Amino acid sequence: MTIAATVVVATGLVLVALTMAARWVRRRGRSGPAISAAMAAYDEAMHSTAHDTFVEVQAQKDRTVARPSADDS
Repeated sequence: MTIAATVVVATGLVLVALTMAARWVRRRGRSGPAISAAMAAYDEAMHSTAHDTFVEVQAQKDRTVARPSADDS
């Protein structure tokens, strides 16, 4: 019974620590690029055309839309 209680307590502590770490990372905004890169790597490994799609999405994100100047009206 002591071993089972120890396992339950240890699992609970790990879950609490992971939850706190996730909140800290989300608050600081540090997870975005890492998650994006990890998902791109997964897509590239699992889908044959995923790399092309990822490159196109990144290019679309970097494009700027030409806005008319005030003199054009």
